[in-house]
Amino acid sequence: MTEDTTLSLREAAPGVQIVAFNRPKAANSLSTAMGRELLETWTRLAADASVRVAILTGEGRFFCAGADLKERNGMSDEEWGAQHRLFEDMIRAQLACPFPIIAAVNGAAMGGGTEMTLACDFAFASDTARLGLPEVGLGIVPGLGGTQLLVRAVGPRRASELLMSGRHITAAEAAEYGIVNRVFTPETLLDETVEFAKLVASKAPLSVKALKKLMREGPALPLPEAMELELGEYNFLFTTADRREGVAAFNEGRAATFEGC
Repeated sequence: MTEDTTLSLREAAPGVQIVAFNRPKAANSLSTAMGRELLETWTRLAADASVRVAILTGEGRFFCAGADLKERNGMSDEEWGAQHRLFEDMIRAQLACPFPIIAAVNGAAMGGGTEMTLACDFAFASDTARLGLPEVGLGIVPGLGGTQLLVRAVGPRRASELLMSGRHITAAEAAEYGIVNRVFTPETLLDETVEFAKLVASKAPLSVKALKKLMREGPALPLPEAMELELGEYNFLFTTADRREGVAAFNEGRAATFEGC
């Protein structure tokens, strides 16, 4: 493996893409090369209408240990800033993907690893996984949306506890707090995640994309505006071929075949 191939990509099922961190000897830490490859990958997948769901996971024992501190050691302020601007573009590209992204947290997810988990639409985890935002012990704060995404996931009091202590939590605690949805054994995590992704991919893709938009944008709006946002999506969707196919399939007692139109 070289720094030119910091990710492994594969299709797990029709419409389901797996994006896996692939620096296992470096705990899948986030290097400049990986940041660049993630930016390119999310941008490319976002433009691919055949992608209905993506799974973000790690090769080997780790999910992602956060930024590669060995690479950062000795960086000038200018070099650090330039790298972080790349990482900012990377996380924005992930957040902008129109399809849902599911994190399959197979091992340690620290710093940027937890932030990329929070930037997914939801997450499953191995019962051996650990998560944390330890930046306060490094003289910085999370810089990939971690503070804002965490408080939205767990509320301000729990977010303050985790951020200001920098402590690591177990997968069970992460599920209790609302950072991950479900916990599986290491042996079953990816299979369970793929099966759930296939379920989501079988639904009307325009509806799934609308739901992602509503879940991301609606909570930031006053309720009347959020309701208008929802109604805008509803009023568009009932005019689509997929809505007609869904109703026809229900009445004919068969599985619907959605085309995304």
